[in-house]
Amino acid sequence: MSCLPCFSSQKSKKSNSKEQLPVAHPNDLSTPPPPVNTKQKQSPEGKNKKDEASTVDTTNIAAQHFTFRELATATKNFRQESLLGEGGFGRVYKGTLQPCGQIVAVKQLDRNGMQGNKEFLVEVLMLSLLHHPNLLNLVGYCADGDQRLLVYEYMPLGSLEDQLLETKPDKKPLDWLTRMKIASGTAQGLEYLHEKANPPIIYRDLKSSNILLDEEFNPKLSDFGLAKLGPAGSKTQVSPRVMGTYGYCAPEYERAGELTLKSDIYSFGVILLELITGRRAFDTTLPMEEQNLVTWAQPIFRDPKRFPEMTDPLLKREFPMISLNQAIGVAAMCVQEEPSVRPLISDVLAALSFLKDPMPPTKANIFSEPESHHSHEDAGRSDNSDIDEDGDDNIHESQKGEITRSINSTSERKVDSQERSNGSFSSHGSKSSH
Repeated sequence: MSCLPCFSSQKSKKSNSKEQLPVAHPNDLSTPPPPVNTKQKQSPEGKNKKDEASTVDTTNIAAQHFTFRELATATKNFRQESLLGEGGFGRVYKGTLQPCGQIVAVKQLDRNGMQGNKEFLVEVLMLSLLHHPNLLNLVGYCADGDQRLLVYEYMPLGSLEDQLLETKPDKKPLDWLTRMKIASGTAQGLEYLHEKANPPIIYRDLKSSNILLDEEFNPKLSDFGLAKLGPAGSKTQVSPRVMGTYGYCAPEYERAGELTLKSDIYSFGVILLELITGRRAFDTTLPMEEQNLVTWAQPIFRDPKRFPEMTDPLLKREFPMISLNQAIGVAAMCVQEEPSVRPLISDVLAALSFLKDPMPPTKANIFSEPESHHSHEDAGRSDNSDIDEDGDDNIHESQKGEITRSINSTSERKVDSQERSNGSFSSHGSKSSH
């Protein structure tokens, strides 16, 4: 067995149109005649699983097939010491592929899950065609018998939840620019799923624990076990079973199972609020009125003077005020109750694009810690008076309008740029302008 960088070209050969995905129905795959079953006493359950796997054409799967033995060797027989984490769909282990020594994350799916082997292989086929710098790369898979495993690239810094919400005294907190870099990269990955994949993909379970970080804090979306192919146009898909995470779920999905691309926008807004505040989407350790992050933030959205009090104390108020205003404005638009008024992810990305870059430290941009004898309200007034020095008196009343105009103007420039470049994408599906 050889590892991904050196296995045969037949397996790694991909279509030039990487954004085109297969329709996610097993019957749409080419299905050669099933083999004749010569074992008369085989259990119906075992027979069905073998027949399912044999009727799926795996030649188009652009990911390496591993045997269960190979992955057991890589993870030291799935020992506890190799365990990275555990979720609703199975366990994730750290492994080392032999003989090349590539470090990977091996996700062993729950064998009692709802997916059959045929559906699993259809999902693997879809995942193998998704390539973007902000999506976790699928290295390979295993579908031996009732074993279903996915092999992903290994992310050394773990998840955003680990780095942002589970900080330790000896760990340096994420600074403002790193947080905005993570927000922008997450939006880029979501933009690929919503607007570049064909058909579009609804992530459905976007949350901080599903955003993994490489050694340079570049985010990658992971765990596509809940991903759904999106409805055409603005149609709403009704999911018979709500399977997201409380606190991140859009209200219409939580109430009625109504699922659209705008459901992901709501979840992104919650993650952006987590990055700004350092709070969890839902935290039962807080007083009842503060447990839900969006509910707690909504009154503050209406009063920009209070924006600084929303920020993570670990930031020590070291951030440009113009950047904070923009980030909170975008988050507020994303978590609106009505799905139709939430922005598109491309518009969100346009509004966030400049926040990840350093800004000149001017008096109007940096929030100054007030003197100890000032009240919190005075601190807000002092800060806004600095901003108003430049004549922008109406920032409090027109916060939403300012963000909307910023989104629209930046989005128009982005569309023009895309048209000039004739949709130029790299071989991995990332925009050259990014």
